Parts: sequence; C-alpha cells; structure tokens
Amino acid sequence: MTVSELTQAVLAGHHGPDPATLSITSAFWLHHTTRLPGADVTYRNYYVLLRVGEVFGACSFESGELDPAYCAETSGRTLADVLESDDPLPVRIAALDAYLAAVEPHHLAARAEEVILPAGTPDIRARARDAAVAGLLDVADGTKVALIGVVNPLVDAITERGGICLPCDFNLRETASGLPVSRDMIEVIDAADAVVATGMTLSNGSFDILLSRCREQSKPLAIYAQTGSAVARAFLGFGVTALSAEPFPFSQFSARPTSLYRYRTDL
Repeated sequence: MTVSELTQAVLAGHHGPDPATLSITSAFWLHHTTRLPGADVTYRNYYVLLRVGEVFGACSFESGELDPAYCAETSGRTLADVLESDDPLPVRIAALDAYLAAVEPHHLAARAEEVILPAGTPDIRARARDAAVAGLLDVADGTKVALIGVVNPLVDAITERGGICLPCDFNLRETASGLPVSRDMIEVIDAADAVVATGMTLSNGSFDILLSRCREQSKPLAIYAQTGSAVARAFLGFGVTALSAEPFPFSQFSARPTSLYRYRTDL
C-alpha cells in the first residue's frame, strides 16, 4: 500500500463515510520556532491545519512551500474536494489525516497507549516526548538506529539506551552532540538495524520510499508523527511497526500535561 492507494481507498469509501460528506470548518497556518536552553540551533516549523468536527488534520511543510492564503479558500470545502484536487501535497496530507482521525480519533482508538507528557518547560516536555518515542524500539547496546528527521533530544534518547544514532536531515549538518548528519535517507536506512522517522516524510513525498525500503529489508520502522499521525497509523502492519502519534494541539504549544498515543505491531 502507498499513500496514493490509501487516498484512493478513502475516496472509494473503504475506510468509513464518504469524504464528500465531511466538511472542513477551519483552515489555518502556523509558523513556529523553538530553541531549547543551551542549544545553538533554532527549529523552524511550518504547519497546515484543517479542522473536521472534533479533530484536526496536520501536516508540516518547508518554508515557502505553501502560501498562507490557502486558508481563505479551504474552509467550507469537503475532504473529498481537497483529496481529489491538485492542492499542494501538505494540504492533501492534512485532509487525509483529518479524515482518518475523524473516523477514529486517537483518544478513542482501542490499540492506542496514551502517554501523558508532564507539565513543565519546553526542554522537560521535549525530553519526555522523545523518551516515549525511543521506547517504541528495542534498542540494545550497539543497535544502529537511522533517525530520519533530527530532533536533538531524540538523538540523546537513542544514545542513552546504548544505540548508535545515524541521523539524516535536509536542514542540519550536525546534531547538538556533534554527530554528522547525512542528507541521504537510503544510505542511513541501509546501514541501520532499525529506523525512526518523522511524519514529515509524508509531506515531502519520501514516505513511500522509506516504507518500501524498510519492508524489503524487514527492518523495524517507528514513526513519530505530529504530521499525518492518523495517516501513519493506517500503515501499521504494512511496513510501520510502531507509531508515536501526537495530534494537534501539539506539546510545544502548552506547558500543561498533554497526551500522545503509542501504537505497536509485529514485523
């Protein structure tokens, strides 16, 4: 199964109600930056959000990839209209995420393990979140873990468990701990024993390649997703072996306890 095939199955009504019956009640655009204490890297994040009923579909994107003017034209449209359109990929991923989350919200999913992130400062909450993500993999001493999409606390969480982190990111040259960062996703996947990847692979079109490569090599693949968390969930058992799903509003937008949802399956 690919993302395109999942979209076609949704449009055909194979995953629940006709998406033509579900309307987007609000669309918005976020630009968010973060620099944790002691760090010299500022993370710059951009998100498209689509609300359908009680849930939000979410997708991150690169700077300049999407004009915020899309917001004025998207509220009131149906999910089917967006999914069948030639809208930018991040908008279509957000629509697919909204549909799948509306059909089965994470907080009601029987397979989901809720993890409460503690109240506190951004670094406390980030470390708790990334420890929860790292806990999805069995990382023994010496396990090589490809990290597609670098988050420095997650690098630390992997290494603290005895793993050898192989980071890959388009926007960084090295991690905060000084590890060189590759720009070649295939290279780090092939060298790894297990893979952890961000949901942003959905928004940049590399998710299908990632999934196929891990399937071919029978490697565990854990996804940590704010982007497309319900989309990634649809691939559990189809290449994705574990998922940390964090629906909007994301943990970085609050200092109070918030939830993420972990899913596991066998290879």
